[in-house]
Amino acid sequence: MIKLLFRPVSILGGLLAGLLARRTFALLWRFVDDQKPPKPDQRRVSLGKLALALSLEGAVFRLVKGVVDHASRRSFAGLTGRWPGEEDPEPS
Repeated sequence: MIKLLFRPVSILGGLLAGLLARRTFALLWRFVDDQKPPKPDQRRVSLGKLALALSLEGAVFRLVKGVVDHASRRSFAGLTGRWPGEEDPEPS
């Protein structure tokens, strides 16, 4: 039941994280190059610059998504008193 109640919060958090990550990546890319970041479908693009852009974009998206997801779970738990996920990591 908690997972079902958390679903709309998770969807909104994912949308917010995507927007925030896109803006953050664009801001960070300005420090790398004054042109737009290269895309894989562009014919004449440096492989090194493409790899850097994709790596940076992936890292930023994963970081922002993880932080926003955790913050939304903390907020949900604060409002409902129930954590929507695993309480502790499984021992290795």
